[in-house]
Amino acid sequence: MNERQNIGKVTLSVKIKRALWNIVRAIFFRPFVTKAFRLWRLALLKCFGANLDWSVDVYASARVWAPWNLKMERGACVGPDAIVYNQAMVSLAENACVSQYAYICTAGHSTDENEANNANSGLVIAPVSIGKNAWIGTRAYVNMGVNIAEGAIVGACACVFKDVEPYMIVGGNPAREIGQRR
Repeated sequence: MNERQNIGKVTLSVKIKRALWNIVRAIFFRPFVTKAFRLWRLALLKCFGANLDWSVDVYASARVWAPWNLKMERGACVGPDAIVYNQAMVSLAENACVSQYAYICTAGHSTDENEANNANSGLVIAPVSIGKNAWIGTRAYVNMGVNIAEGAIVGACACVFKDVEPYMIVGGNPAREIGQRR
């Protein structure tokens, strides 16, 4: 599990970059839905700092919170309507797949009772990594700091709060091992 970092709140510079990205996403990214515009969408993500191989696919309806915190290796995919809430880095290794409506979350709030939890304080972040040939099923949730190892499968609607071992299949809420991938 990746180390959590208490950053307190979102900085003004990040808020400005986010505002610009949201405008570009609404006008120049989301409307271009067909595979014919895949490279166009990747170019826009790269302009905002994403580290992408040109062979990856990010569907037009996918929501990437911060392109500058996204790394995708050869053949990786973020499917339709997936949400990548990446206040910290989200890394997808070669051929990793995030299915439709999945939610990858790298931020939360402090559970320290002495700290206020509101929009202006208590923000905690941790990166998420998804290994080579791993697959995140439809509507699955992956929590901050989680490492999905090589070849692992996260079943549909699973909620993952702990690391998933290589080639394990997990499902449920909270996700539990239900088998091993062959």
